[in-house]
Amino acid sequence: MIGIIGGSGVYQLTEMADNIENTYVKTNYGEDVKVSLLDVKQKKVAFISRHSEGHSYPPHMINYRANIDALKSIGVNQIIATNSVGSLNENIGPGSIAVATDFLDFTKNRPNTFFDNDVVHVDVTEPYCYRLNDIILSQGDNIKNGVYVGTEGPRFESPAEIKMFNTLGGDFVGMTGLPETVLAREREICYSAICLVSNFAAGISEDKLTIDEVFEIVDVKKDELVNLIYKTIQKLPDEYDCDCLNALNGAGV
Repeated sequence: MIGIIGGSGVYQLTEMADNIENTYVKTNYGEDVKVSLLDVKQKKVAFISRHSEGHSYPPHMINYRANIDALKSIGVNQIIATNSVGSLNENIGPGSIAVATDFLDFTKNRPNTFFDNDVVHVDVTEPYCYRLNDIILSQGDNIKNGVYVGTEGPRFESPAEIKMFNTLGGDFVGMTGLPETVLAREREICYSAICLVSNFAAGISEDKLTIDEVFEIVDVKKDELVNLIYKTIQKLPDEYDCDCLNALNGAGV
């Protein structure tokens, strides 16, 4: 089963489904998670709205562990996630679509592991699934790639922070990509993040940052984004082998 974690603009994916069934999946992490089960061109897809219905959960209050645990428990072994980001890279402008290839984690107060009571050190030398990334990148000539910087939010970043992230090698910054990718790795799930650039980050943009920019770009690019996900789903093989599926080997479990 293929998992999709998304938000505004990705709901259109359900309109392409042959069948839709909504269910609540029980987890051990404080809440049950609503999952939409879809049939997309004979592929089984499980969709989660990261911010819940009505975009009601801010980034720092999302129950990332519950979401990943819910998908794993119903048989999801590969996830395509979407994130809105600000760009630190002048070559990746607003409206660009990119995949994350590495990350810098500047989140602060989020539960970031399933192993609170065990000595487990999962390897993230290659934190995003190269197999999924390659399939996504093959779907278009203009898809970028780069290093994702994860911040706590809910405020936007300061110009000094953006300058630091840029110096450290970051390409785009967002509030929802971490710890999601690490939790997926701990559950031995292939995970790829498609990033939609809504604006240049603070200090690079000449204008004050607003949430309106995010929703405006999503509205403009939602058809392209959903089409990319749709084409990627069609290209995913039913049988595959990937290092992500054995990520806990050597981690101390």
